[in-house]
Amino acid sequence: MVGYWLILAVAVVTEILWALSLKFIQQHPGPWPMVGSLGLTLINMTLLSFAMRGIPAGVAYAIWTGLGAVGVALCGALLFGEQLNGGQIGAMALVIVGVVGMKLATG
Repeated sequence: MVGYWLILAVAVVTEILWALSLKFIQQHPGPWPMVGSLGLTLINMTLLSFAMRGIPAGVAYAIWTGLGAVGVALCGALLFGEQLNGGQIGAMALVIVGVVGMKLATG
């Protein structure tokens, strides 16, 4: 069972990288960034699919999207200088609480 959670964790990381690649493409247009983004999409979806073999789909998807959204927001601030306000940070904290709750309720 731990293996499925590890796969989901890697899927979250690839989800974050994929979303950041879209921002990168806007700043550095060209075929290779697009190829990288498409590759990340393939890896991302494959990993999420494998994780769902051992984790309920709703739980896996909620964790994947929740942590992905928080990760993209934080990385966007760090890498691209995007601003985060107190409300956004508070909302991200609520997402983290929800993700932990989903994990604890699942086992």
